[in-house]
Amino acid sequence: MEAPMRKAVHHSSGQSVENQRLSFGQLIKNNMRSSSMVIALILIMLLFQVLTGGILLRPLNITNLILQNSYILVLAVGMMLVIITGHIDLSVGSVAAFVGALAGILMVQHQTSVWLTMLICLLLGALIGAWQGFWVAYVKIPSFIVTLAGMLLFRGLTMVILEGQSIAPFPKTFQNMSSGFLPDVFHGGAIHLFTIVIGVAASLLFIALEWRKRNNQKKYGFAVVPAPMFALKLAAIAAVIMIFTYILATYEGIPTILVILAALIIIYSFVANRTVVGRHIYAIGGNEKAAQLSGIKTKRVTFWVFVNMGVLAALSGLIFAARLNAATPKAGNLFELDAIAACFIGGASAYGGVGTIGGAIIGGLVMGVMNNGMSLLGLGIDWQQAIKGLVLLIAVAFDIYNKNKAA
Repeated sequence: MEAPMRKAVHHSSGQSVENQRLSFGQLIKNNMRSSSMVIALILIMLLFQVLTGGILLRPLNITNLILQNSYILVLAVGMMLVIITGHIDLSVGSVAAFVGALAGILMVQHQTSVWLTMLICLLLGALIGAWQGFWVAYVKIPSFIVTLAGMLLFRGLTMVILEGQSIAPFPKTFQNMSSGFLPDVFHGGAIHLFTIVIGVAASLLFIALEWRKRNNQKKYGFAVVPAPMFALKLAAIAAVIMIFTYILATYEGIPTILVILAALIIIYSFVANRTVVGRHIYAIGGNEKAAQLSGIKTKRVTFWVFVNMGVLAALSGLIFAARLNAATPKAGNLFELDAIAACFIGGASAYGGVGTIGGAIIGGLVMGVMNNGMSLLGLGIDWQQAIKGLVLLIAVAFDIYNKNKAA
């Protein structure tokens, strides 16, 4: 059965002169890549919701899911840009541990103010990123080698400056970055009313943006989905936003870290999709030589992608230290693998040039839900690692299958 969809073709004046129909099957095929992991995430959540007897979607568990995976999601945002340019960064876990250790020394041992410490740590992350970006972009050493060396270097430095000891506790202001919640300015009592208001505002904003996007697509002659399907899509996503915010509202409301994550997603999605820098990043990943011949400063762009990764690794280290309320030598262990897996599960291409910030977040959530669900079921860490490895392999195999099919 096919549902018709009209494609309007316009002259430069913007007036429609021709309509052609696209089949429903073609519509599904065109959106298969971007939608498949969202569908997979929903199915995985429903599966664990049933297997755990309804524990997975309880307000406390949903809040914990956000808090437990925030530092991986921050890393995944930066890692996606690195992978799009055709590189990899194996050092982010060690950099996060090193920055967390420095934060502990400054705040706990030297009583440096929280905000000054965070500024110093983010600048240190940028410096580390510049160090690695220099070797990758200008000396042309493969990123795998440079960041593998960085992983060993900064892991070693972490143990040196901590002298094998943990440093704790951090000031309450710093801990709130990872475990605090937005206050309910409306004093809703049992329900966090401010969270509900934010949910309604987010739904309306999403509908307005999608409506504007659809009108622009029609104006310039791009194919758009039929109106009933468009309305169904808006209703479904708005419902998901409202259910999500209602679940949070029945516990403590919106975690502070979720606000930071939302800001990162919006900013980086805008940079990747709407700016010249974003187009250059995708162009380098698609074909670096062609990008260079077209005038793109490929070395400079690659350098700044690694600087950005260093800053986000530092932020991730701060978030993890705040959540743990301690700086430990073992912090950041395997963070790099979780971030890389999140990107590939979220649709990044192993060959570079393909991937989205939203995909990295979806991939990170898939990993987080699987970790949480398997822990609730009492599966040991051995089986958890094995199952996550299989999921990663299937995601990459799916990407390569699609690429070969398109060739």
